[in-house]
Amino acid sequence: MKKNLFATVLTLIMFSSCSNDNDNQSSTPITQAEIDDLKFLREEEKLARDVYLFSYDKYQVSSFSSISQSEQKHMNSVLNLMTKYGVPDSASTEIGVFNNTDLQALYTSLTAQSNISLVDALKAGATIEDLDINDIDDFISNTTKSDLLNVYDNLTCGSKNHIRSYTSQLSSNGVTYIPQFISVEYYNTILSESNGGCGKN
Repeated sequence: MKKNLFATVLTLIMFSSCSNDNDNQSSTPITQAEIDDLKFLREEEKLARDVYLFSYDKYQVSSFSSISQSEQKHMNSVLNLMTKYGVPDSASTEIGVFNNTDLQALYTSLTAQSNISLVDALKAGATIEDLDINDIDDFISNTTKSDLLNVYDNLTCGSKNHIRSYTSQLSSNGVTYIPQFISVEYYNTILSESNGGCGKN
C-alpha cells in the first residue's frame, strides 16, 4: 500500500512539473524579434498562396491548387501562434494585397513572371519556396520557444516538399532551377530527400 501511494504521489509530482514547464513557456513574453518574424511569415505564406492561386487560375495545373491549399494551412498555423501570444494579424483578407511593402512588390513581380508561361510560373513557385526556406532558417535562430520551432519545422518541411515538386515539373520541361537564396549544397540535399509528412502542415 505504501509503495502504491508513493508511486502515485511521485507520478503526480512529475505530471505537475511537466505541466508547470509548459505553462511557464506559454507565459514567457514573446520578444519583438519573434513578433516581427511571425508577422512577416504570416504574409509570406499568404504571398505563396496568392501567387499559386493566380497561377492555377491561368494554367489549371493541379499542383498550384494543392500547394495553395497547403499554404493556407501554413497561414493558419502562424495565425494560431499570433493569437496565442496576442499578436495582431498582419495579413489582409484580400488576395494580392499585403501590408508589408516588400512582399507587395514581390507579389507584383512574381505574378507578372507567372503570367508569361507555365514554365515561368513554376520557376516563380520554386523561387518562393527557396526564399521561404531561407527566411525560416533565420527565424529559427531568433527563438527558443518549442511551439514556434515546431511550426517553423513543419513549414520548412512543407516548403521542401513544394520545391521538390516544382523542380520535378521544371525538369520535365527541360529546365533546371538554380537556387537564389539557399545554397546549392542545401538545395541538392533537399532534392535527394523523400517528401515528408510535415506534421499537420
